[in-house]
Amino acid sequence: MSLLIVLAALGFLILVAYRGYSVILFAPIAALGAVLLTDPSLVAPMFTGLFMDKMVGFLKLYFPVFLLGAVFGKLIELSGFSRSIVGAAIRLFGPQRAMLSIVLVSGLLTYGGVSLFVVVFAVYPFAAEMFRQSNIPKRLIPATLGVGGFSFTMDALPGTPQIQNIIPTTFFGTDTWAAPVLGTLGSIFVLAVGMAYLEWRRRVAQRNGEGYGDPATLVNEPTPFSGIHLAHAGIAVLPLVLVFVSNKLFTLGMPHWYGGGEHSFVPSIMGNAAPVVQDVAKIGAIWAVVGALLVGILSVLALAWRPVVAQFAEGTRAAISGAVLAAMNTASEYGFGAVIAALPGFMVVANALGSIKDPLLHEAVTVTGLAGVTGSASGGMSIALAAMSETFIANAQAAGIPMEVLHRVASMASGGMDSLPHNGAVITLLMVTGLTHRQAYKDIFAVTVIKTLAVFVVIGIYYATGWV
Repeated sequence: MSLLIVLAALGFLILVAYRGYSVILFAPIAALGAVLLTDPSLVAPMFTGLFMDKMVGFLKLYFPVFLLGAVFGKLIELSGFSRSIVGAAIRLFGPQRAMLSIVLVSGLLTYGGVSLFVVVFAVYPFAAEMFRQSNIPKRLIPATLGVGGFSFTMDALPGTPQIQNIIPTTFFGTDTWAAPVLGTLGSIFVLAVGMAYLEWRRRVAQRNGEGYGDPATLVNEPTPFSGIHLAHAGIAVLPLVLVFVSNKLFTLGMPHWYGGGEHSFVPSIMGNAAPVVQDVAKIGAIWAVVGALLVGILSVLALAWRPVVAQFAEGTRAAISGAVLAAMNTASEYGFGAVIAALPGFMVVANALGSIKDPLLHEAVTVTGLAGVTGSASGGMSIALAAMSETFIANAQAAGIPMEVLHRVASMASGGMDSLPHNGAVITLLMVTGLTHRQAYKDIFAVTVIKTLAVFVVIGIYYATGWV
């Protein structure tokens, strides 16, 4: 019964998300409904002590990233830089390579350390311009961004600084470059199969006479650039380069400026105020992204002051509203996952997965399964490794499997079935692009399947060749 309760809560949330209802409202309803059926006395304590605690904790850490990412993306749009970059990309790759251009741009940003959510805000204006000019259906933009930013550069490509590639290091004693051969081959698989799928969908739409979309029904379309002259593409891309470089420099500099451990300060010289303590090792990466986005915003203002300032108030108002909504959606999902993970039925799922005998298959299915239940790649992997990493390690050592392989399999598996309809990143992606699950999720799910298959392809390559 406890298992059915967990599955019912998950199914209910997926259903309402797919039908377009607000996850901000229904995530706590689904989570607390499961608690009510499990132990009614825990409804209020779970709500305030777990759901709200995790939700507010997520906003505390990541809301500045959502906010500044939205503003940066909007300024890139208002400045006309997006049009300049799109024009250069079309000249370089041709109008029929619009999808490849967006995949490469978003992949480059993600691999450079820019947050997945920031990539959505920053690249969407480029994608909308390029898809419109190439007459590709707008409904394919989310899947294209998914291939570029939410797949191989998130957890497969060796050295990626995304959190999904960092979490396993603390459990397996590895580094972010673990299993470079397997990670590279997995990345090639995702990129090749993902692009083949997207191009197939584009050709089908073209044969059916489907274009970008009816302007009267499109939502959240980028504001047309009102300037007379567009900047040179080299100038237009400079803010993106500055974000990339600044993020790297700030990431390297934070431990030197604040120390690698804890940093504290006393907020007041009057009274007996307790010191505020910050764990630099955990929050330094967020500080780096926030600083890099500020550099990017200031650079856009410096390079395109006139066209931006004319629409700054109205444009940023819309961007901020979108950032608040996107952050709240994702935070609600985070709270839902925390509550579900605390229920007895969740442990039934985790224990059932333990019946898989092969060490790598056991790890892959467990991590991707829990990521799917929680709707979070990092959340599902954290729960799985915290509960079962010792088992994974013991089984791998008995089979002679290196820890690097465990790392890469766990990392890639976390980005597999996590992107179900209730996933916060999926909801944010659809929110920013102005599309619904009905319009775009089918293609997002296809990318999810490709990404999940890649994990098992990598496992097969390891067993066939022994490559690491």
